[in-house]
Amino acid sequence: MSAIEGIAARARLLGEAGYFDPNSDEVIPSPCISVCRMSEDRSHCVGCFRTIPEIRAWAQADSAERLAIWAALAQRAGMAFPP
Repeated sequence: MSAIEGIAARARLLGEAGYFDPNSDEVIPSPCISVCRMSEDRSHCVGCFRTIPEIRAWAQADSAERLAIWAALAQRAGMAFPP
């Protein structure tokens, strides 16, 4: 499975569970798929497609910020968001 397929599968699973619904009270889960390695140019993680600042900000991010991070990483990965 490629990195893009991995993050796309995670996004689909979370989307189907309703985590990306703006009316949901659920905490939006991390996009981490346990492939923690930076790209060659160090612009983003090759597993979750987040940048280092996004990874650092995740724990303190509210729902709106987490959705924005998911949208940004989806764009980097070339996938639609929400799935």
